[in-house]
Amino acid sequence: MLGETIIPAHFREQAEWCRTLGSSFTADLCLAFAEDFEAGGIIAGLVSDWPTNPRKDALALRLAGCLHHAVLTGRAPELARTYPASDPHWKMSKVWPLARDWLSGHRDWVIAFLESPPQTNETRRCIALLPGFLELAHRFDMPMHLLELGASAGLNQNWDRYSYSTSSWQRLQRPKSGVTITTDWQIDPPRYLDAQPRVDSRAACDLSPFDLSDPEQVMRLKCYTWPDQEERLSRLDAAVRLAQQTGISVDKADAADWLTRKLEARPAKGLTVVFHSVFLIYPPREVIGQIMSTIAAHGERATPDAPLAWLSYESEALFGGSTDTPLMETRMQVWPGGKARTLNRSNGHVTQVIAPPA
Repeated sequence: MLGETIIPAHFREQAEWCRTLGSSFTADLCLAFAEDFEAGGIIAGLVSDWPTNPRKDALALRLAGCLHHAVLTGRAPELARTYPASDPHWKMSKVWPLARDWLSGHRDWVIAFLESPPQTNETRRCIALLPGFLELAHRFDMPMHLLELGASAGLNQNWDRYSYSTSSWQRLQRPKSGVTITTDWQIDPPRYLDAQPRVDSRAACDLSPFDLSDPEQVMRLKCYTWPDQEERLSRLDAAVRLAQQTGISVDKADAADWLTRKLEARPAKGLTVVFHSVFLIYPPREVIGQIMSTIAAHGERATPDAPLAWLSYESEALFGGSTDTPLMETRMQVWPGGKARTLNRSNGHVTQVIAPPA
């Protein structure tokens, strides 16, 4: 069967990505998945007949999230004692036997859990988008109307309420929101750090949005954050609390249809900003084309009183860049005018920010 080679290869590839992004725990766990699968263990029993592309479906992260969910919710107390939150000196040789036994004993629950794709709503992506937002605030002295696509729980709707801190620059929010986003910033500081965006409206959509008033859905969101990344876990908790306090909500809707309706009804005055981050890897190709065409068509209708901006953080390959690296790029296009620019590049978790191609 093709899955006999593709699935363990996917687990090993995911392990490399996790290690690169700073999670040796999740990397070692993915390697344990691969070895167990090849040995005909519980992982093979759970996913050997996986019907679609395991890489596109993030199968390894579904499994890792399943185990983390069991740990966070108290379903697996013995396993929890071996996880990084309880044992900073964890060893996979202790973790995996308990994880394997727990999966074997809860097979039906695990299979049901694996049906849903992982979502992380990575708030650190806001720091890659921030230079674009600040430039727009400086350039257009007018109210800003936000439209976010693929927003998950909507945490990035609060980008202007977060603080940002790097070794070369800071933008601290007053009053403090409890969320500070950091990264290894390797390029010049953003211009217009003193700009003050005037966000008048926020709207967002997702096919499967999280309801942050539901503790179970909050836990489902949290379990996909890697267990040995305490900073990400703490930042997520703070971002969820802020979203609950500020009343952030996300419409359950198809992005292409939702965007068409929103742009047709956008205010006659003010700057409309369509933005998204690591979203366009998910829709079918024809839906991606529809979204891009819709934005471009409404861009042609933009006026100085009602400009339109498109700010995205997506794979370089999507806009004709290299397909050989997993790098993302922040890209901004503004109408009237419509000229596109690349502002910076980074990876999926924005652990460092580097310059765009020359």
